[in-house]
Amino acid sequence: MNKLKVFQIGCGKMSKYIMRYVYEKNSAIVGAVDINEELIGKDIGTVMETDLKNITINHVSNLEKLLIETKPDIAIITTQSTLNDIEDVARISLKAGVNVITTCEEAFYPANSNPVLFNELDILAKANNVTITGCGYQDIFWGSMICDIASSSHKITKIKGLSSYNVEDYGIALAKAHKVSLTKEEFAKELEYENNMSEEERNKKMKEKEFFPSYMWNVVGWLADKLNLHITSIKQICTPILTEESLYSKTLNMTLEENMVRGMNATVKATTKENILFEVECIGKVYTKDEIDINEWTIYGEPTTTVKNEKPDTVKLTCADIVNRLNDVVKSKPGFIPTSQMDTVKYIVDQK
Repeated sequence: MNKLKVFQIGCGKMSKYIMRYVYEKNSAIVGAVDINEELIGKDIGTVMETDLKNITINHVSNLEKLLIETKPDIAIITTQSTLNDIEDVARISLKAGVNVITTCEEAFYPANSNPVLFNELDILAKANNVTITGCGYQDIFWGSMICDIASSSHKITKIKGLSSYNVEDYGIALAKAHKVSLTKEEFAKELEYENNMSEEERNKKMKEKEFFPSYMWNVVGWLADKLNLHITSIKQICTPILTEESLYSKTLNMTLEENMVRGMNATVKATTKENILFEVECIGKVYTKDEIDINEWTIYGEPTTTVKNEKPDTVKLTCADIVNRLNDVVKSKPGFIPTSQMDTVKYIVDQK
């Protein structure tokens, strides 16, 4: 990997690994920001649990000034899950002529959920001759791995996927996105409209930048783009996962009492012009002691093939994909370019 100057936006749980991986792949962090007052003023080495790096975490309000001073090749955004959430820091980075890569789940393929903001950021990136993209665990385990199986299929009738992950491994933003700590009644009130909205209502929400996709919504868009399929209808249903007995959440620093929401199951179903169906679901929840991460996909057709990963380390896999993608983004054509339009990410050999 070419030695890159990297700027870290968000110094929470994910950055602990991402920043270390950056150094171990022959690049360096030149600046870092966060909103957490407990982190501001600390050296990034304390987050990484390594030796000190002489890089102090600043408040995000100083981002523009720091980007101008440090002139990084690329910024890594590891903060929240929707494109609206990262809009401000993404705009600041792109205007400064800095490439952007993010763990934001919607950024994986935002053209099918927030097309207005996607187009705005695409135009901004092109105007400043830089690239923005989103990737992580889904880049491989919900994306290119599925396409590799498809490439060895003669005929496909349906693509079905199921992935489960522990909310505790990520942070408060993801816990809130999965409605953890709500009552069953509060969950129903929040999600009833979105679960039952018509296509016309959904399109209106998208134009107003107010549609909130589940993670698999964007994955289906990515897969369709990569496989050259054309979606004719798509719908998502979100259902709560309730606690059966009290369960402590370290992320939220609270005990979830019986019948409180500990997570969410989001199922996305889509049809295509090519008569290939999608039925994919992601389950994010606060785990009980016996639960583990699972990733299982089946491609139905000739032949029918199933692949299953037990206990994938979704956090470290996400962080490694981000770092292995850095050069791809820097070398990419300008614009908001999903990884479905890039080559498959490659392992980067450590350079001593």
